[in-house]
Amino acid sequence: MIRDDTEALRTAAALAEEFRPGASGRDARRELPRAELDRLTATGLLAVTVPAAHGGADVSAATLAEVFRLLASADASLAQIPQSHFAYVNVLRQQGSPEQQAFFFAEVLAGRRFGNAQSEAGTKHLQDIRTRLVRGEDGSYLLTGVKHYSTGALFADWIPVLARAEDDLLHVAYVPAEAPGLTVTDDWDGMGQRTTASGTVELADVAVPAAHVVPHHLTFTGPQLHGALAQLLHAAIDAGIAAGALAEAAEFVRTRSRPWFESGYDTAAEDPLLIQRFGELDLRRRAADALLATAARAVDAARADLDDDSAAEASIAVAAAKAYAGSAALEIADALFEVSGTRAALDSLNLHRHWRDARTHTLHDPARWKIQHLGRYVLNGTRPPRHGLL
Repeated sequence: MIRDDTEALRTAAALAEEFRPGASGRDARRELPRAELDRLTATGLLAVTVPAAHGGADVSAATLAEVFRLLASADASLAQIPQSHFAYVNVLRQQGSPEQQAFFFAEVLAGRRFGNAQSEAGTKHLQDIRTRLVRGEDGSYLLTGVKHYSTGALFADWIPVLARAEDDLLHVAYVPAEAPGLTVTDDWDGMGQRTTASGTVELADVAVPAAHVVPHHLTFTGPQLHGALAQLLHAAIDAGIAAGALAEAAEFVRTRSRPWFESGYDTAAEDPLLIQRFGELDLRRRAADALLATAARAVDAARADLDDDSAAEASIAVAAAKAYAGSAALEIADALFEVSGTRAALDSLNLHRHWRDARTHTLHDPARWKIQHLGRYVLNGTRPPRHGLL
């Protein structure tokens, strides 16, 4: 059990150093990080957002964001796996009944992991959810549909499934991984985040008791932080990728790069042009970290005093952090090769994993729409929408 924010941060920092040495090899071999995820779970880190009233550490958003940034700086795939776990712990926190909270929070404290079965392919758009919950005469449900990009599902004890009931309103059904009719297929073949196992979940008349169904649609009827918290963790992953790529670039230049012959220096690390470029890249990293910290504080402030204004401020701050961190991760991961030289392009070194991870992760949702909402807010005072992606 982790008891407070300080212990959570200390644990995450130690785990990042533990996971870092094997990250490149796991990516290159597409070796799923089961042992590492079990180690992460065993520390109690996945239970740190359980409310204090239920025995959890109830850490701040600022702490949780830094936990994800630290883990992603070591292994972006591994950090991505529990992102949905925390999002669906938060769903229970917002809309779970007292009985649901007591049951599922106890599961999380006992080391059970939540996965994710949310996105669908081939639909009109992201929110065109066609997975259905059909209620039976006894009050239970049958769940049918196909989900893609189901990060965490392969490693989960419970798989939260986003579905529409017969009234077309969104619900989340928490389904045990061994439920009859539920199939998880590891068919993820993305160029980046290779070891997240973000594959397919198929649901064929899966029986779900009413006690395991949460009315997620109610989250969006008033001011909410569901989207802000979920997106904050995505921003933290991008910031972590940026930090990891910059650290590896610096180590490579210090230990392996040759100086350009015109520089007049004996080592590449003394080249003033490289020093200038590293300074520019570090400014980007520091700015990403600063915007992430600012966004996390806005989420914490809104949680303490939630209304339309504080929720809007949190969403806008997170949107800024996510848009900036994504571009910073891409620039730094690309510049790694610019500053390191030809040898860095060797496939055997697998330095391209940072760019592949950044490019893949930043495709979750378009930064251009986040910037649109920033512009509308600052120019016209238009609050961002409550659709859960801001």
